[in-house]
Amino acid sequence: MIRDTINTTIAILGGGPAGYVAAIRAAGLGAEVVLVEKGELGGVCLNVGCVPTKTLLKSSELCNNIQQSKEFGIDVSQSKIDWNISIERKNRVVKNLNMGLENILPHKGINVVKGTGKIISSKKIMVITSEGEIEVNCEKLIIASGSEPLIPNIEGINSPGVITSTDALSLNKLPGSMAIIGGGAIGLEFATMFSSIGVKTTIIEMKDKILPNEDSELSTELMKIMKRKGISFKLSAAVKQIKRSEDGLETIYSIKDKTESISSENVLLAIGRKLNSDSDWIKTLGLHIENGAVVVNDRMETNVDGVYAAGDIVGGKLLAHLAFMEGKTAAENALGINNVINYDAVPACVYTNPEIASVGINEEEAIKRGIMVKTGKFNLRNNGRALSLGEREGFVKIIADENNTIIGGQIMGHSASEIISEVTLAIALKAKADLLADMIHPHPSLSEAIWEACAEIAGRSIHK
Repeated sequence: MIRDTINTTIAILGGGPAGYVAAIRAAGLGAEVVLVEKGELGGVCLNVGCVPTKTLLKSSELCNNIQQSKEFGIDVSQSKIDWNISIERKNRVVKNLNMGLENILPHKGINVVKGTGKIISSKKIMVITSEGEIEVNCEKLIIASGSEPLIPNIEGINSPGVITSTDALSLNKLPGSMAIIGGGAIGLEFATMFSSIGVKTTIIEMKDKILPNEDSELSTELMKIMKRKGISFKLSAAVKQIKRSEDGLETIYSIKDKTESISSENVLLAIGRKLNSDSDWIKTLGLHIENGAVVVNDRMETNVDGVYAAGDIVGGKLLAHLAFMEGKTAAENALGINNVINYDAVPACVYTNPEIASVGINEEEAIKRGIMVKTGKFNLRNNGRALSLGEREGFVKIIADENNTIIGGQIMGHSASEIISEVTLAIALKAKADLLADMIHPHPSLSEAIWEACAEIAGRSIHK
């Protein structure tokens, strides 16, 4: 039974990073906006992804810092984490951000409808709420329905103790040991978190290196560091079965023709995410789907007139900050502002210890494309700020073409996620390494490593 009908300029399905940013931008341009969300505003990132993970990583980082405090002249007899307090703090952070969104969206004139949305046509969404159905009629439609943890087809995958990243953020107690299936960003961040607070951690990765899409030098060096921190790795390993044993869970995997196994209290599934593109309404609408993703052009338009898509649902790099820009771009184009995204300048960060950050293309990819590359590299062990912080692990690597124009950069080190934006800006502006080599950087600072790497490309390195 329809209890209400709403007519609007733009209807947005999904209140995650892509959806709520699209809503705010559209409202800022003067459009009437209805945002449909079945769960908490903020989507995966705010509620069970980026924000809660980084909040708990801060707890594990502090625990690790206390363990190493003697090097700084501070004698602390022991460091022990109260996991439940860490979870409570994580919940407070998430709640504060949720409340902020709950307040800001209506304040900007956005009509938030809580319920499960079903697309009837390109101009109609039916929303099922606890109080009945609401019919939303729109001129333009933006789909931002996101993704969910990918559950692989492995025997025993539903065994008690096998958890997803969502489950890992709300464990009642810390396990003594954990096997993590997946050596990408999600798996490595959880490995960093749990290993730092005393959980014996093993990563099982199908590829022959962790972070398969990153620069090989970066991946290799990070694995060496994580091994020194006590994390074990099983590479080129295909998981065949998970079963209960006397020691908890036994994960059986094969490396080449050899079958091996590892016992752990929990098994964490971290092999990636599944795009929410297999709904009946997606098929009814007739959207073009490739490899599970809704196909869009550079204006975020689908093949159906008046329908746009943004965020995880369109595939590619599943990053919240990219979803922000895709949502913004979809809203602008839906309202007649011609805008596109520069996908060559999208930074990606992995919050391990040390952190990983990259943008543009790496050296291997550049060579594959036939680009004559120049590289500049500077190790953080030669950076004064890094040494003063006790964070000497890592390096900055800058990739430029034959004209010294910066086309990529990789950083491994403390606060890599904070300083990568300088390289991102350089790529967006098509700046030459010479510009950054001549730009005055504060001293001492970690950003000086970018200056040094660019100076090497420009042929005038200082401290190398």
